[in-house]
Amino acid sequence: MTGARRPRLLFHVQHMLGIGHRIRADRIALACARAGFDVTVLEGGVPDGIHPEQPGVTRIHLPPARAADAGFSAIVDADTGREIDDAWRVRRAAACLDEVSAAKPDVFLVESYPFARRAFAFELDPAIAEARRGGAKIAGSIRDILVARPDRLKNARIAEKARTLFDRILVHGDPGFAQLADSFSAAPVVADRVIYTGIVGPEPVHGTGNPSDGEVVVSVGGGAVGGALIRAAIQARELCRLKDRPWRILVGPNLPDFDRPTDVPPGVAIEPARPDFLSLLSSASLSVSQAGYNTVADLAVSGCPAVLVPFAGPSGKETEQPLRARLMQAAGRAVCLSEADLTPQALAGAIDRAAGLFRHAETPYRTGGAAASARALMELVG
Repeated sequence: MTGARRPRLLFHVQHMLGIGHRIRADRIALACARAGFDVTVLEGGVPDGIHPEQPGVTRIHLPPARAADAGFSAIVDADTGREIDDAWRVRRAAACLDEVSAAKPDVFLVESYPFARRAFAFELDPAIAEARRGGAKIAGSIRDILVARPDRLKNARIAEKARTLFDRILVHGDPGFAQLADSFSAAPVVADRVIYTGIVGPEPVHGTGNPSDGEVVVSVGGGAVGGALIRAAIQARELCRLKDRPWRILVGPNLPDFDRPTDVPPGVAIEPARPDFLSLLSSASLSVSQAGYNTVADLAVSGCPAVLVPFAGPSGKETEQPLRARLMQAAGRAVCLSEADLTPQALAGAIDRAAGLFRHAETPYRTGGAAASARALMELVG
């Protein structure tokens, strides 16, 4: 780039069920703004209302869509609850295309697609083409672990499309923890486009308490699929060796009302999800959670021992969290318990085993993935 103008970055993000995609995108967007981009985030999910505005980042909301249920059986218009139809697609695609045309980005960063979010090809293919016609570089933004699909031919088609669409593919992970090939059979096809940014983790913080006698923190991310874990944790407390510790249960904004605990025993605090979650982990004796990207990033940074109960979906086809949990267990940082095996008794046993894990003062993984993403994108524009 020449001249004094800051390069423009347009970042398309579509979260469907939880808030993990939004958290990771927020970290990347802020890092890009700090690196010198004018950043616009084009959001297609439901605004969650819990993330503060970020300096240097403009947000534009497309007509919102979400998953109909935890099984991703359909995509619905978040304003009406009805399954999206062709008229909705036309309206949404037009809104997206208008924003790309108006933004005139130097870089168009697209989250997940086409490795996921393929149901949004109706808007993303024309948007990417429009950005390319305007001279933009195109980059993809994906997790280090994808939901694995057994159809190798389909994976090959996805990889070829990604090669056609993108100048760079940012894989937000440390290959020392997980590599794209672990969950995507056609990874070699896009190897020359891939940059491993490191895990998009938070800045390290120091807790205020002593982890050796700290509390147990139970969390469920956004909460959309966390009710069973919360119920099991409350009952497991009396069955495990940490029953005399304070327990803090954090419920996300998407936890259904019928899953919210009403009969809470003494010694257990129920609170909304907190922005100082990392600080809580840094002082906690143990974390009990699912195994989403951001939660595991927080665990990697804090070193807190954990029990991970990964979300696998109603049919067991959601493979990303189970693989992430197994890798954490193999690294000696967590005990993994499958959703299918979740009972208060089994969870209590997992807590007792995890309580004996070594607490890691430092992470061996690169966790500065947001800043590294910003550097890679700045290099892309020259």
